[in-house]
Amino acid sequence: MQPTMMDTTERRPAPTAEPVIDLELERQEILKRYRRLLRAAKPMLKGDDAKLIKKAFNTSAEAHKNMRRRSGEPYIYHPIAVAQIAVEEIGLGPTSIVAALLHDVVEDTETTIADIDRVFGPKVARIIDGLTKISGYFEYGTSQQAENFRKMLLTLSDDVRVILIKLADRLHNMRTLDSMPRDKQLKIASETIYIYAPLAHRLGLYAIKSELEDLYLKHVEPEAYKDIAKKLRETKLARDRFISRFIEPIDRDLTETGIKYVIKGRPKSIYSIWNKLDKSKKPFEEIYDLFAVRVILDVPADQEKAACWRAYSIVTDHYKPNPDRLKDWISTPRTNGYESLHTTVMSKSGQWVEVQIRTERMNEIAEKGYAAHWKYKGNDTQTGAGIETWISQVRDMIESAGSGDKKAAIEFVDDFRSNLYSEEVFVFTPKGDLKVLQRGATALDFAFDIHTQVGAHCMAAKVNNTLVPLSYVLQNGDQVEVITSNRQKPSEDWLRFVVTSKAKTKIKDLIKEENKRYVTDGRDLVQKKLKVLRLEMTNEVINQMRAYFGSKTTDDFFYRVGKGHIDPQEIRKFKADKEARENRANKINTDAIQDGKSFTKELKRIHGERADADMLLIGEDMDRIDYTLSKCCNPISGDDVFGFVTINDGIKIHRVTCPNAVELMSNHGNRIIKAKWTSQKELAFLAGLRITGTDRVGLINDVTRVISNELHINMRSVAIDSKDGIFEGNIRLYVHDTEHLETLMRKLERVQGVYEVIRFDS
Repeated sequence: MQPTMMDTTERRPAPTAEPVIDLELERQEILKRYRRLLRAAKPMLKGDDAKLIKKAFNTSAEAHKNMRRRSGEPYIYHPIAVAQIAVEEIGLGPTSIVAALLHDVVEDTETTIADIDRVFGPKVARIIDGLTKISGYFEYGTSQQAENFRKMLLTLSDDVRVILIKLADRLHNMRTLDSMPRDKQLKIASETIYIYAPLAHRLGLYAIKSELEDLYLKHVEPEAYKDIAKKLRETKLARDRFISRFIEPIDRDLTETGIKYVIKGRPKSIYSIWNKLDKSKKPFEEIYDLFAVRVILDVPADQEKAACWRAYSIVTDHYKPNPDRLKDWISTPRTNGYESLHTTVMSKSGQWVEVQIRTERMNEIAEKGYAAHWKYKGNDTQTGAGIETWISQVRDMIESAGSGDKKAAIEFVDDFRSNLYSEEVFVFTPKGDLKVLQRGATALDFAFDIHTQVGAHCMAAKVNNTLVPLSYVLQNGDQVEVITSNRQKPSEDWLRFVVTSKAKTKIKDLIKEENKRYVTDGRDLVQKKLKVLRLEMTNEVINQMRAYFGSKTTDDFFYRVGKGHIDPQEIRKFKADKEARENRANKINTDAIQDGKSFTKELKRIHGERADADMLLIGEDMDRIDYTLSKCCNPISGDDVFGFVTINDGIKIHRVTCPNAVELMSNHGNRIIKAKWTSQKELAFLAGLRITGTDRVGLINDVTRVISNELHINMRSVAIDSKDGIFEGNIRLYVHDTEHLETLMRKLERVQGVYEVIRFDS
């Protein structure tokens, strides 16, 4: 099947001062990639599927004929690659291939959703609509990214393929992120770790989830990524030898059973190792569970459970298991359809090893998640039933949140995201029905899971026939009975201990209904006060007041005024502070940077027209641009940083590794600006060091001597605690830059008794 190809020779003139592009060679490469896609799709094609895919390819090729990616490659490479991932790595079919090939056409050309519907049908049109980004004007203080996420999630209950193709799109963008500028890399990588990797996890796409996490680390913490990858390569031979010795007795006994099987040893992902290193604060050499052993059995569906437990018995015959680390997801699969037996056993060399036992069917579902569910849907298994329940919960959550309030978008995405990585707890109703909630769920979460009205009037619960409070945290196997009263009303305190999105959303809705009167009263009070102060009640002024008084939403601000939590007299102070800020010499007007463009223009005016004109140079512009160093991560000269434009406090400088960086870049990408340090001034930056070690006489004296006498560093505070021969000290001091700090850390590590010196953020 030879698709027609556009002749780009006349349509795009050869660029000057650039490498000559061989259009014929590119045309052949495009066809080669297209044919590879067809070969991958061939087993699932029926009827006119091939013709429709050909038409989609030609439509996409024509639409993107004059477009190139940042790398210089023809843009059509991208939709072909997304379709390839959808087929090979997720297991999607012809409709998804067509949608993947067309996924950028509506956004990039004059083609409309109606055109797609007419040519390719309503299913493809609906998927494309879900994949097309929101365009248009967004009020200042709202998040375009959060709106995009919400629009995408609105389609989840209709057609989960929207999310799956979006994940394929994001995976290819992450694989080709090298050609993007650093600030774009950080924004895209942060979005990925914030929402897309958790989505892949929740839909059971573990291979894609792990790769997205690794690619995030590769671009945000490149040195850490390279270091772990290098150490994994260097230890591969020793690891392979260990795995070979470990599986030898299991291999022998499994062979005797006559069951067909495969045993694999696989290293953990680089990101998961980095996470472990970061949390434990241990060096790579002291992290032992760097890999897992997987036993995959090939048995008929009706023998799966017995075969897995038989394999478990063989493993534990040779190695002692940790009783706290047995996870049985075969008897009760996870809600994303994941089934497997996990145990951690002690090897002969004294090393803990995680062993995963599953069947071929379970393994395919673990690798391809939701897409694999359809392959086995007809079997008498629980595959995918949990996902259907979860999607139903998402639908309820979206309907509860509504779609009109743009300011609630970030809150909605945060609530949604909180459910994505959560572990599960299995509990029972009084009649014995199984309910699956996220781990940490309380009796009140259970009540709202039953029904909104049951939750709204819940006053207590009985767990295993014992009366417990609403905040009781449920445990696996608990049997829960809800006690209600018509006099009970939802309270804001409930939000402190519920964890499920459904409960949070319903409680907020119920309270919102209850508190509408306070919002109306508050609005009237504010309007009267502003009139007295001769301030016009515009959206901009209200938004500034909301931020000034620390309210998340406008309604929340009015509610607090109406309830009496904010005295209307305090608005006079807001006006005075506002005027003081506006009168500062040469202060950048935050109103002019709503879409980020005016800010770039202002920076160019200050810095002059040079290559890095839209970059804030920290250290030389303090007198001209109002920026401050963020206290949440205490950046110092030499740190990899970015600027964040706040509504009331000018620009805040954050480290790329700041605990808040991912959320800021994901939800407010339009307010992120590039920033770098200059060496024009020697400034002093506050940094924190945590020192641990074994206590001895004179240790504190030796530590302070290195700081004050050898390096002449001023200390702001010292807090040292010693107990049972172990000491831990937190020292806050002033350094010039990262090199200065690293020199100090190396010297302190050489002090006798000091075990570890690490930098802390705040």
